[in-house]
Parts: sequence; C-alpha cells; structure tokens
Amino acid sequence: MRGREQITVADSVEATGIRRGFFSLLALVSVGFHLWLIFAGLIPNLVSRPLHLMLALPWVFLAAESGGPFSRWSGRLLCLAGLLACSYIIVNLESLDEQYGSLRGPLQYTLAIVLILVVLEMARRAIKLALPLVAVTALAYGLFGQYLPGEFGHPGIPVNSFLGTLVIAEGGIWGSLTGVSVNVVAVFVILGAFVGAGEGGAGFMALATRLAGRFRAGAAKVSILSSAFFGSISGSASANVASTGAITLPTMKRLGYPPSFAAAVEAVASSGGQIMPPLMGAGAFIMVELLRLPYTAIMAAAILPALLFFWASWTGVDRFAKGYGLKGMAREDLPDRRTLLTTVPFFLIPFGLLLAVLFLTGYTPQFAAGLAIFAAASLLITDRNGTFSILAFLRRFEGACNNAARQIATIAAIIICAGIVIGVLHMTGLGVKVTSVIIGLSGGHLWGALLLTALACLILGMEVPTTAAYVICVSVAGPALQELGLPALQAHLFVFWYALLSTITPPVCGTVFIAAGMANTPWVPVAGKAMRLGLGLYLVPLAFVANPALIAPNVNLPLALLALVKIGLGLWLISRALIGAGDALWLRLGAGAAGMAAIFAFGVI
Repeated sequence: MRGREQITVADSVEATGIRRGFFSLLALVSVGFHLWLIFAGLIPNLVSRPLHLMLALPWVFLAAESGGPFSRWSGRLLCLAGLLACSYIIVNLESLDEQYGSLRGPLQYTLAIVLILVVLEMARRAIKLALPLVAVTALAYGLFGQYLPGEFGHPGIPVNSFLGTLVIAEGGIWGSLTGVSVNVVAVFVILGAFVGAGEGGAGFMALATRLAGRFRAGAAKVSILSSAFFGSISGSASANVASTGAITLPTMKRLGYPPSFAAAVEAVASSGGQIMPPLMGAGAFIMVELLRLPYTAIMAAAILPALLFFWASWTGVDRFAKGYGLKGMAREDLPDRRTLLTTVPFFLIPFGLLLAVLFLTGYTPQFAAGLAIFAAASLLITDRNGTFSILAFLRRFEGACNNAARQIATIAAIIICAGIVIGVLHMTGLGVKVTSVIIGLSGGHLWGALLLTALACLILGMEVPTTAAYVICVSVAGPALQELGLPALQAHLFVFWYALLSTITPPVCGTVFIAAGMANTPWVPVAGKAMRLGLGLYLVPLAFVANPALIAPNVNLPLALLALVKIGLGLWLISRALIGAGDALWLRLGAGAAGMAAIFAFGVI
C-alpha cells in the first residue's frame, strides 16, 4: 500500500514538472513571438492577431484549472476549438480576404459561433462576467436591433455580413484594438515583467524610501512614490497593491499607522500607476491607435495631470499624518548609499534607454521597448551584490517570461472581447445615437455632458476593467464631447481618467478591498479615507478641461507649468478642507472654496 502511495506521489510530481515545462516553453514562445514582430516587418493582420490569441488561450483555459471536472474539460475543449478556429483563419487567409467579411457555408458559420463563444468565455474566466455580458448585449442588439421601435433601432444587418465582419475580417475580434494588444501592449508588458524579475523592484523601493522616508509619515509617502514608479511599468492597480503593498503595508503598521489609513494610502497610490507615463497600462497605446497621435504626444499630455494626482495624494497623506501625529522614518531604516547605487540601475538603465530612444530618435515605441527589454534581460544575470549566476539568470528569465505571457493573455482577453462591442457599435451606428442622447440630456452644454460621461464611466468601470471601460465609453461619449467643443485628446484623457474611478469609489473599489484585506481591516473606513486621498482622480480631469494648457507642455511649457502650479495649489487647499487635522470648520470651508476658485477661476489657462 505504501509503495502505491509513493508511486502516486512520484507520478504527481512528474506531471507537475511536465506541466511547468509546457507553460515555460509556451511563455518563451509567446515572448519570442511578440519581440520578433518588432523586427519582422509587415505581417498580415489575419496572421499575427490569430497567433496572438492562440498563444493566449492556454493561459486562460489550461493554466488555472481550478474548477470542477466540467470546468476543466470544457476549458480544454474550448481551448482546442479556439486553436483550430484561429488556425483555419491563418491557413485560409487569401480566400477569406476575397470574401470581404461575408460568411460562406456551414463551416464558416460554425467557425464564427465557436470563435465568439471562445472569446466570451475567455473573458469570463479572465475577468469575470461583466464584460462578456456587455458583449452579449451588443451582439443581441446587432442581430435583433431592427425590431426595436424608435430611433434606437437599426435597419438590420444580414447575419452572414454581421458575423463575418466580426470574425473573418478586421471589424471585431481581429480589429485595430487587437492590433494594439499584439504589437504594442504585449511588448511593454514584457518590459515590465523583465524589469520586475530582477532587482528593479528593489531599486524602486530604495529610491522611494531615500527620497520620501525622512518626511512626516515617511512610510506612507514611500508608498506613494514606489507605487508611482512601479505602477508606471505594471499598468495594473491590483498588481501594484499586491507587490508594493506587501512591503509598505507591514512597514506602516509596524510604525504605528492606523491600518485603515495605511490601506487607503496603498489603494490610492496603486490606482495612479495606470495614469503615470511612460506605460500607463494598455490605455495609452489604445489612445495612440484611436487618435493617430505619436506615443510621445500622449506621454507629454499625461505627465503633468499624473504628477498632480500624486501631489494630491501626498498632501492628503501629510494632512492625515498631522492629525495622527505620525513622524518620519528613522535614519537607520533608510537605505544607505550603497543600496541605492547598486539597485537603482536595474530599472534606470532600461527606462533611460526607453526614454532616450523615444524622444531622441525616430524609432517606434515598440522598437524602443524592445531595446529596453534586451537591456533588462541582460541585467538578470547579476544582482545588487555583483554576483553573476547562470542558474539565477535562467530562473529569473523563466519567471519574467511566465509573468509576461500570463499578463499578455489577460489583456488579450479584455481587449478582444471589447473589440466585439466596438465592432457592433460601428456596424449598427449605435454610438452615434448614444452621442445624440448625451448631447440632448446635457442641453448642449459641455459641462453637463462631462458629468454624464463621468457617471457612465463610473458605472461601467464597476465591473469592467479600466481599459475596456475606457474603450467603450470613449466610443459612445467621445464624439459627443468633441461635438460640444472638447478637443479629441482632452476627451480621451478625460474618459480614461474617469474609467479609473471605480478603483477607489464604492461599491466596487477593487484596490480598497485588496489593500484592506492585506492590512486586515474593514474596508468601509479604508474607502472613506481613500476617496479623500484620491481627490485628484475626481478633480484633475475637470481641471485640465478648464485649463487645457496643462496637457500641452509640448506647445507652451511656461503656460503648462503655470497651470500646474495653480491647480496644485487648489488641490492642496481642497485637501485641507477634506482632511481637517484639527482645523476649525470655517477654515476648512474657506480652504475648500479657495481651492475650487484656484482650479476653475482666476483666469482659466
């Protein structure tokens, strides 16, 4: 009997090893494929995009086989069906091109249904039910919207053209959004994974601690800076909380910070990573595609608002610290100069190379990121002590590839599913109809339309990931804002910022729940403090609408800096109003009124 148990354990270990080897090889292929695309020249979209999905499918359907037998076997069957459907499109590329998005024969109808089901279930498993439900609603509208009375109906689209455009042409699953996921987002995800696999994370933390640790509530301000540094490459609020929070939350609690305050700081700071250049998650790259602007132009427009967000968080932390009597970190807790000099280069070299190529050459962002990836990968062979180890390099390299491939798959699930929604909006003209409704409800006033758009972003963002919420909201509300006089870049940045609202705003407030769980404290007090610390998320988008010079430093830098100072002063005053720290009520009310005036009055810039 004992021998049988030993054989079973040995078989289990062997199976685990085979499974790990399979996914490590798949991760290497995924990373290699997306890097190869940078230098490969023009590849047909109906080849590169199906291959992208094929490399993502196993990570969603097979890597986390955690459910019951039905979930596991259905995942395997859907993965196989998706692989076969993608292979059919690649093999039959030339004949499909000649069909102009119109299905022919039972096989292609079956292909269309299978691919749509695979994409919907992939999104459900990766990010829960909300986004697939939005996509199903869009599909139902496309198929049956002609039966709706009134202006929200559409003339009707033949089923073969409707499904064909979504599945065998570049109007849905294989649309431009998927192209962004394949060609740009995946490359920057790989960069973030390779920087984080070595000593890059330690470098972020060492630099943040050295810069902010000595100030009042220094550990909380370290959390803000480290989240800004790390979030700028991870582009994920929840990943930011889990990574930097694992260090900053225990430190803050050990120093006597109230757990609800510590969790709120981490939740807010982590949310800012998605609006902080240079990476900004997937949103910046989709913005490049939708606006047809250079990536550097998006970075230039985003940098000052992002700094204002973190400034508002910093001032809020300082006010809370005054009320709680929190001090700076002890000198012995700060990293020494040697630690700084030996860890900071692990992220400074790749990032410096990325920014240098972006701003000083005419190469694409993908090419710049590719060079930065090679630099980050070469640094994995050593550590802060200067120890060179091939074995350690292979272990870090494997971890970076696995982490990158898994993130690429999750983002692909989001973007490809959102592509179905966008495809239906374009085919049916629903976006134009929603635009007219927004203009009508706002009475033709821009600020009314902005508030309606903000509410829509908050509601949609409660369950749909930020990137998908941004894409869907900007598709229906963006034209309305532009029709009312808002420039396209402002409209996109406004929607992108407000798509983040649900990260700290109840009832969903995802980062708040994660941080509260890590700090072992109830989430409601955390959410209350987070909303006050994160006031920049609510006000900065309105501020750069009222002060458009803020997002145009490349046009008029002095005017942009003046706007930065004016809005920064306003945020500091409003922070004083919201976080009293013992101030009299009349002082707080006065500070709030003066802060709003500083942002929105006194000569709009």
